[in-house]
Amino acid sequence: MTHTPAAEAADFRVVDSRLMRKVFFAFAAMALLSAAISLAGRWFGHAIAMGGHTEDTSLREVVVGNNVLRAPANAIRFERARHDGAASRLDLYLRYPAMDGYSEAARGDFNRTEPGGNIIFLSFEEQIMSRDMSGRFAPIYSALIAQPGTPGPAGTTIYDFTEKSGYLNETLAVAERPGATPFVARCLTGADAGQSLAPCERDLLVGERLSLTYRFPRRLLADWRALDAAVAETAARILQTGAARR
Repeated sequence: MTHTPAAEAADFRVVDSRLMRKVFFAFAAMALLSAAISLAGRWFGHAIAMGGHTEDTSLREVVVGNNVLRAPANAIRFERARHDGAASRLDLYLRYPAMDGYSEAARGDFNRTEPGGNIIFLSFEEQIMSRDMSGRFAPIYSALIAQPGTPGPAGTTIYDFTEKSGYLNETLAVAERPGATPFVARCLTGADAGQSLAPCERDLLVGERLSLTYRFPRRLLADWRALDAAVAETAARILQTGAARR
């Protein structure tokens, strides 16, 4: 069967039209896919950049034991804990000395991309020991340290623990406080300290049978008075029941 030139032209137009529609739909699908990938990339890129942080400053009310704590979401360290309700503990991270949570302006501090870190970590949980770290110095720590100590920053004395103490690769920083128990903090040493953002720790009794442990960079020992006061003030602000006992 032969085709006339007019018939061949009509067939060509039909085939050409079908081909163009297929090409159009293919390009449209690719465009939609590209847009979806772009949007997803932006979303996931933002999520990755946030690294689990949030800039949300709305308050979350958390109950630990008989204590009610109210803290902004951007100060709560773990994403899974940023909700109201009962919990066994509450972990916060704050930028010292502002004592504020995560923000875009403070991203470098929270992501450890800038030297001289100033992030401190606070953990509230039910009290296990009858005394805080300052109260444990005389009956416990004083028998576990090697004398004499060496002068440390801001009037502190740094003591090594004895080999039998069980505190390997740690030192004890102690500073006398007139009319009060001494300031006491334990600090990691050596490679352990180098790998930690906050190698020193101290605990306080706060609220109703609640223990607050805070960890901080060793260089902040030089500012221990202001640091300890800032932590106690922050605890008093977060606690809706009870108060810090120093």
